[in-house]
Amino acid sequence: MKIAVDAHGGDHAPGEVLKGCAAALERHPDLELVVAGDAEAVEDGMALAGADAARVRVIHTTQVVSMAEPPVAAIKTKKDSSLVRALRAVADGEADAFVSAGNTGAVLAGATMIVRRIEGVKRPALAPLIPTKKGTPVMLIDCGANVECRPEHLAQFGLIGSIYMARVLGVKSPRVGLISNGAEPEKGSELTKAAYGLLNEMPLNFLGNIEAREINSGDVDVAVCDGFVGNVVLKLTEGLAMALFAMMKGEFTRDLRSKAGALLLKPAFRRIRAMMDYTEYGGALFLGVNGGVVKAHGSSNAKAFAGAIGQAREMIQTDVVGVIKSGFSELGQKETKGT
Repeated sequence: MKIAVDAHGGDHAPGEVLKGCAAALERHPDLELVVAGDAEAVEDGMALAGADAARVRVIHTTQVVSMAEPPVAAIKTKKDSSLVRALRAVADGEADAFVSAGNTGAVLAGATMIVRRIEGVKRPALAPLIPTKKGTPVMLIDCGANVECRPEHLAQFGLIGSIYMARVLGVKSPRVGLISNGAEPEKGSELTKAAYGLLNEMPLNFLGNIEAREINSGDVDVAVCDGFVGNVVLKLTEGLAMALFAMMKGEFTRDLRSKAGALLLKPAFRRIRAMMDYTEYGGALFLGVNGGVVKAHGSSNAKAFAGAIGQAREMIQTDVVGVIKSGFSELGQKETKGT
């Protein structure tokens, strides 16, 4: 399987990106990479990282989309950028999936404009899997692709998430919750109240509204929200996890008794840290477009980027795009028969 990589996307590109590529190649013998970027920089970086050159094809590019550029303008004006050329490789069938840690808006705009939406999907959505206290992941959809949404968009997010969790992760009758400021149907903004009614009519196991504290409970499999709310939830979760571990480290090194206790608990805390560490997950899936797209964290190090490539590989293996296409096609056929 072939994955296209934007070598110049991210805060630590191209160095950490190329190290991540090398690590992913070593981890997955069935993997080939199509790396878009400055040919000299990519080849030197891959050689330095010890990558298997025989499994890497380089697309030489002359432009870079910076983290601060207006997304749509960047896609339209920088057609020879590493981001655009890597996305074009997926659209042209030269690669099966795409990974970038670059400008989020540009990645999403480029994926929508170049790779295109799946028929029937109104708005593709960013959908990370985040840990819960029960050990099973919950999909947070959307976490930043669509800051302004209509009720029908949220309803489709619920459907996309439910299809993924059921057919890819094997969750039986995925439980879908709508993030709001109270459990009652009348709680929330005009957007969430209208979305509640639509979700209630969808062919879903819709549980109703959930509050933010319930997202990590393990009592829902899909947590639906607009991109603004989702991004705040995601960043708060990341920040809280880092703060808690920093506070625990401070307490466990405060005195001799605490240090002794910490030594006994170290294996357990290592496992918990791995569950909460975003570098273990790699990135967020961009669901609803006609190809596998993974948006890695902008500050990704080599470990996180290798994880994102691993996610893209899993998207190909489990045919995520085909699964969502099939789900929307079946829904469309049911709606046609019912009219």
